[in-house]
Amino acid sequence: MDENIVSKTLTEFPVRQRQTGLDRTLQVLDALTEHEKPMSAYRIARAIGAPSSTIYRTVEEMLKHGLLSRSSKRDLWLGPRLMRYGLLYRIKLDFFSEARKEMEHLWQKTGETIQICGRDEGMMVVLAMIEGKGHFRVTSNVGTRVPLNWTASGKLLLGHVPEQQAREFFLSYAQPSPTGRAETDPDLLAKQAKADFAAGLSIQKSDSEYSVACIAAPIRDRDNTCRATISIVLSEQQLDKKETNLTAAVRESAAAIEARIRY
Repeated sequence: MDENIVSKTLTEFPVRQRQTGLDRTLQVLDALTEHEKPMSAYRIARAIGAPSSTIYRTVEEMLKHGLLSRSSKRDLWLGPRLMRYGLLYRIKLDFFSEARKEMEHLWQKTGETIQICGRDEGMMVVLAMIEGKGHFRVTSNVGTRVPLNWTASGKLLLGHVPEQQAREFFLSYAQPSPTGRAETDPDLLAKQAKADFAAGLSIQKSDSEYSVACIAAPIRDRDNTCRATISIVLSEQQLDKKETNLTAAVRESAAAIEARIRY
């Protein structure tokens, strides 16, 4: 066959490129990012010009893997797994830089162990840490992952979501702690998470380790979403002695980070 005819035929009738699952996933994420607020699957399908049935299948898979979440109105939004990737990326950017400065300031002020924590689906993750000046030590370190219901930070990290959504999350992920003192009832946890987030502070004693206490404050973005927490980890004895001063200090540090990063 004449090569010119082949060339002309391929030019006039290009081979249709099949969209892969990854292509559709990225299109969904791009649509949400450009829209900057939750959307229904139908609206996403219209925005990217894809069959609704295809997008429904795609978003169900994304929901299952934590790439998407549902809002209180059942619309779709970016999911917690993306937060994990985003937080790790931001470690190289302004968040970690600003958080580290405030961690060091809080450490100098209190002498206690300071942590920055985030969420990875049903787990709280220690993203950064400075050990206290004294002999008191905790078993957690950077990279430690524990169920959200075990920690003060864990409850704050779900405090911004609708109460029913938080309940469903705790129902799926809450676990008994080694001390047996961590709450596991999803209704109580959802209410406590909401109340602590509204108060801007969460305190726990011996929920995950005996004689270990934690004072945590949320680090919120402009949409009032808890992106991370800053916390003081110390002995219960020290908390009983210095609770008023330490709670004020951790609140101030969280507010300072929020003011600097502007997300």
